[in-house]
Amino acid sequence: MHDNNQPIGYVVSGSLKNNLLVRLTVPPQQVQEGSFVVVEAGDWQFYGLVTDLQLGATDPRFADEQSEARMPGRLASLLHGQTLYTNLVVLPALMLERGPDPASAEYPAWRESHPQDPRPVPVKTVPSHHAPVRLASAGDVAEIFGSPNEEGMFEVGRTREQNHPLCINLDRLVQRSSGIFGATGTGKSFLTRILLAGLIKHNRTSVLVFDMHNEYAYDDIASDTRKRVFGLKSLFGAQVQVAALGRGGTVRGQAPDFHLEIAESDITPADIELLTRELNLKETTPATLEALVTTFGRNWFHEFKHMRSGAMIETEDGKKVPAPDSVAAWANHAGVNVMAAEGLHSKLGRLFNKPYIVEKPAADTVSEIVRALAGRKHVVLSFADYESDLDYLFVTNLLTRRIRAAWEEMTNQHRSHPEQNPEPRPLVIAVEEAHKLLNREMAAQTTFSTIAREMRKYFVTLLIIDQRPSQIYDEVMSQLGTRISGWLGDDADIAAVLSGLAGRDELRGMLARLQPKEEVLILGQAVPMPIMVRSRRYDERFRQEISGRQFSADELIRQLGF
Repeated sequence: MHDNNQPIGYVVSGSLKNNLLVRLTVPPQQVQEGSFVVVEAGDWQFYGLVTDLQLGATDPRFADEQSEARMPGRLASLLHGQTLYTNLVVLPALMLERGPDPASAEYPAWRESHPQDPRPVPVKTVPSHHAPVRLASAGDVAEIFGSPNEEGMFEVGRTREQNHPLCINLDRLVQRSSGIFGATGTGKSFLTRILLAGLIKHNRTSVLVFDMHNEYAYDDIASDTRKRVFGLKSLFGAQVQVAALGRGGTVRGQAPDFHLEIAESDITPADIELLTRELNLKETTPATLEALVTTFGRNWFHEFKHMRSGAMIETEDGKKVPAPDSVAAWANHAGVNVMAAEGLHSKLGRLFNKPYIVEKPAADTVSEIVRALAGRKHVVLSFADYESDLDYLFVTNLLTRRIRAAWEEMTNQHRSHPEQNPEPRPLVIAVEEAHKLLNREMAAQTTFSTIAREMRKYFVTLLIIDQRPSQIYDEVMSQLGTRISGWLGDDADIAAVLSGLAGRDELRGMLARLQPKEEVLILGQAVPMPIMVRSRRYDERFRQEISGRQFSADELIRQLGF
């Protein structure tokens, strides 16, 4: 391994727009794409990322001819050292004013003019020719990305060559919505578990996880390694509440903390219109739904469900007319097209038959979930046996709509009477298969797109998890403050993750060459600059570190429910 204090090369050319070229003075195999490097230029240090390695020659003939085949080995080696070289392409990101040597006569005057230690700032200039370049040391990494011992910093992985711990700022992560991306099989769910565990341990925000495939609550067995995978409930105990969709449902064979049932009176026309593509609804649907609400109010779903479609009776004079409890009878009375009403009734049959939609739930679980999240708990909603897209789209949007309304109300109360109403507990909503809810066709209708665009001021943000970021509406992608991505093979997906970011052309190839299940690229608000890391292992060592947290007396009292 190369000594971090020794230069690996020197700057030979470059610009802010076209990156820096660094002539390598060590074998190219000692430096890889994604390396974090430091350029020392007088009183300044520049921090950058290696995005490419290029072979060059002082004359093309030396590169074309195999001189080692016709010259003695030592002579060929000397010739290669003089005529053949490797350049690093470095994407400069930050610069930091170090000032003169503390032992120099100039240092006191500089210190007086800089009473506070300078902080890294976005790069605004370039280093001088021949400025030495070295691999970042542990101190450099801690200087830029923070230390695991600092409050609010969470180790997500380690640098590739030097194996230095690399942290993200959790406080900055939750200030805006964020995303975790990666092709299927690249370890996306493990990375999500690591990040969720960090947020729960940090305890500055509540977390709601929409667990479509029942992966996050309880322990599981990894399909590839056959090793135990710890659930969030195992890691954090009573801090994490598990809800299962439907009465009597279990999650991985275990009983949840409570069951979620949807009251028929809680369903609004907007919840149905969200399912337009899934149920193949027609353009007449909004008018029919509006007429149902006008006729029956909040009980429209219950009344419509119990209508009979196509039911006829025979009058005394032998004519056949719609039965009083039929869809057609209501449609005629309400002035609605009969065929449109019967078509909607037929298509809503898939919802009418859902066991978790009931007239009177055994408990108001939706309110229980809101109270738990507001009360510093974390909730994993497992979909149990209901894993269809219809279940996921319907339940997540309805529940999120209720949560959005609750947080907006708490925020408005706090702003109106801050002395009586505390600031709402920040909330992160983790959404799997995000492209099903946030694609171009549906983004305008879902509560999730509203949260991504506007809810930061109401203390609610999203953590979207997806394997096809190119299918997520670009307006939503533009609102993501932090993006963490594993390997992506599709050019459109890579472009979507890097959209709106400086240096995206240089980072494009890096995303396509990440090692699946090991390496991720982190960009955005939670880190000062783009960085490639080897992600942490979600193993016994991680469990011990996460669950070994010491709780204060106040936190223990809160966990016990007092």
